[in-house]
Amino acid sequence: MVYLAASLLLIANMIAWVSTFVTLPGNWFVLLFAVLYAYFLPANYDPRLSWTIVVVIAVLAILGELIEFVAGAAGAAKHGGSRWGMLFSLVGAFVGSIFGAIMLSVIPILGTMAGALLGGALGAFGGAWLGEHLTDKTDQERWEIGKGAFVGRILGTVGKLAIGALMVALVTIDSFFDLSARPKPVDSAGMATPHIEMISRALPDIQ
Repeated sequence: MVYLAASLLLIANMIAWVSTFVTLPGNWFVLLFAVLYAYFLPANYDPRLSWTIVVVIAVLAILGELIEFVAGAAGAAKHGGSRWGMLFSLVGAFVGSIFGAIMLSVIPILGTMAGALLGGALGAFGGAWLGEHLTDKTDQERWEIGKGAFVGRILGTVGKLAIGALMVALVTIDSFFDLSARPKPVDSAGMATPHIEMISRALPDIQ
């Protein structure tokens, strides 16, 4: 039964990971599912998801957000982007990722993911370019800021997805194999100690 629960957790985490493509907080969904799984899994179920792994993926989730934010902001700021440009870039990335995912959804899974990534980057470009019209930037400067937002969006999303994949892998491995479990002591013959004791009790007393 525990492996069924672990399999359902894996499916939920994969869906959460994919949601990152459309700018949803997929890594935080992975963390939420892990916390719920570790807390509500019956005590007699083994292997379990350890709280140590939960803490590790919480740190990774924060790291993923930092990577996405720094990459996205640095891309536009490198070319002198304003707050308006960055704000519009975020909105454009969200709208563009959803639109791109819908447009390429005719290609199952990979098309949707690629469409969301490319659409988000184009949306970031368009949003930054549009937002800079509220400033006194020149057309050339707006174009450069838009390109910076485009590249930053791609790098930030890829980095966040890589962190999310690591989170899913850690949770999956621990929920199926319990990384924190202590190995059973083994005797010199290579047999687990509890098995040796069971065999010895089963043998007749030869004394």
